[in-house]
Amino acid sequence: MRRFTIILPVILIIGLIFSACARPPTEEMDKAKDAVIRAENDADAVTYAGNTLILARDALARMQSEADAKRYDAAKNYAAEAINAAEKAIADGKTGAVRARDEATNLVNSLSGSLAETSSSLDTARQQKNLNLNFDALSGDLESARRSYDRSRQSLAANNYKEAISDGQNARSLLAGINARLTEAAQATSRK
Repeated sequence: MRRFTIILPVILIIGLIFSACARPPTEEMDKAKDAVIRAENDADAVTYAGNTLILARDALARMQSEADAKRYDAAKNYAAEAINAAEKAIADGKTGAVRARDEATNLVNSLSGSLAETSSSLDTARQQKNLNLNFDALSGDLESARRSYDRSRQSLAANNYKEAISDGQNARSLLAGINARLTEAAQATSRK
């Protein structure tokens, strides 16, 4: 009987130790969920760091899976991974937004001069009677380039950098096409 009274408290103590160790890391898991939610609600992270945000979500899902399977050490590790990925997504999003803003600004600023030069070149080409060009089509392309440029400026002003870049690249492409046709027609005329 005396042996039983000694063994019972030892078993209880060991049981308490194991039960204390076998608790889910709820604090870490909550922090991970909060970090991923913050990243998901950060427009720059969503727009410019989507891949990193996916990594955060995946780590969060693995964390939950490990916690459900009562593998709490692994769940804790995935919680830390989710937090790190979410924080990286937010930081990368800010960096990406600055980079996109600078690219959009430079593109929009360069287009103003390009539009004026192309318009002037087209006016000069119109005065040349011997150029084989479809001036109506070229004028239509120039007008399309102006509209794309205007949309690009508006998007830039609204901090929609991806649209500003897309419209700006479209305008630049149209202008390059016009200039290429003007150059080809001038070269063809000089060979005659």
